[in-house]
Amino acid sequence: MTTLEGVEAGPLSEAQIRGILAQIDLDIVNLARDGKLAAVKYAVPGAAGRSMDRAVGLKMLLDARKHYERLLTELPAMEVSRVSSE
Repeated sequence: MTTLEGVEAGPLSEAQIRGILAQIDLDIVNLARDGKLAAVKYAVPGAAGRSMDRAVGLKMLLDARKHYERLLTELPAMEVSRVSSE
């Protein structure tokens, strides 16, 4: 996939957000353990042989975690439905 054009999705559920947060937490722990058991590659080859360093990877993970935590807190606390008694 080279673009997100045409990709559609509905809002994430609480369970999906919690799953994403758990994966991010796992990646952070693995990165702190030198990335040897990481679920994703942290040294991504780029142009001219450059790669992303661990500090940048950690910052990206922490930023992503903050984003998904905010999404979790923005979910409705409860849903109320009303049934007509006609």
